[in-house]
Amino acid sequence: MFLLSTKTFKCTFSLSRASWFKTSYTFTCCQSTLAAAGAIDPVEYCTNFVQKYDYEAYLIGQFWPKEVRGPYFALKAFSTELAMIQDNVSNSSIGMMRMQFWRDATKALNDGNPPAHPIALALHQASIKANLPTYHFKRIIDARDAELQAPVHLTVESLTAHSESTSSTVLYLLLSLLSLPSSTLSHAASHLGAAQTFTTLLRALPFHAKNGRMVLPAEITAKHGVVQEDVFRRGPAAKGLDDAVFEFATVANDHLVTARSMFHQEGFGGKVPWEAMPVFLAGVPVSSILKQVEEVNFDVFHPRMQTRDWRLPWRIWKGYYQRMF
Repeated sequence: MFLLSTKTFKCTFSLSRASWFKTSYTFTCCQSTLAAAGAIDPVEYCTNFVQKYDYEAYLIGQFWPKEVRGPYFALKAFSTELAMIQDNVSNSSIGMMRMQFWRDATKALNDGNPPAHPIALALHQASIKANLPTYHFKRIIDARDAELQAPVHLTVESLTAHSESTSSTVLYLLLSLLSLPSSTLSHAASHLGAAQTFTTLLRALPFHAKNGRMVLPAEITAKHGVVQEDVFRRGPAAKGLDDAVFEFATVANDHLVTARSMFHQEGFGGKVPWEAMPVFLAGVPVSSILKQVEEVNFDVFHPRMQTRDWRLPWRIWKGYYQRMF
């Protein structure tokens, strides 16, 4: 996702790593960890959190059925919170502590005893409404934890596997929320999640480059002679960067096309089923980003790439009623 910088500050956070071992860690954390239980409605908190840090998901949330809209925002807030940890901690050890908190929190969902954190409380409410497999939560946390240790991917295959464990797995949870078990829907969600991860990284490339991190797989940058330090210093003027972005965007588009193709079989007639459309609306922002990248001739540093697409709300509305993404 496109990450916005957040105000950070010192706080003391009690983190249980095991039943016999509890200690208090002081670390820099984002504001989301401060909200005390009962201070704000958990669903309201999650909705506001997603609106601030993942506006596209917030827009999509308006098309979710009212009875599961709260759980939708809980899942998206959880996903967003984990994705932001990497950029809101001073070192990987602190990030690992945060990940451990979420491991404990999601394990507690089955026990009916979630920690006093608004996102955890909202997830607990969501788990009451629907069967949300806890192994999906673990898979997301483990992938984000691994990302703290090795933020750079050497191959497209490695990044695709990462997207399967993060973005795609969130889509699987959303399908579970709507009680839509289907191999075809899951297969489409798998490819859509990959396209979502790739396009998010494309748009966030300037942000990460500013912080000395290359998000394009080394396999692609090496092929086009891109030197990381050159990107960090010169941005769009770096040799071979536009060609590398073009190839990376092509891979993302291939995944999007494959996801769409799933609905041209088994009697779908090229249309997403009404009941699954809230999940697959996630493909509309993906398509929008790819169009923007093409329009600026694959210069992801172009100012247009860092501003919201004013047409996106209309495109989401149109996609929903046309049952296409």
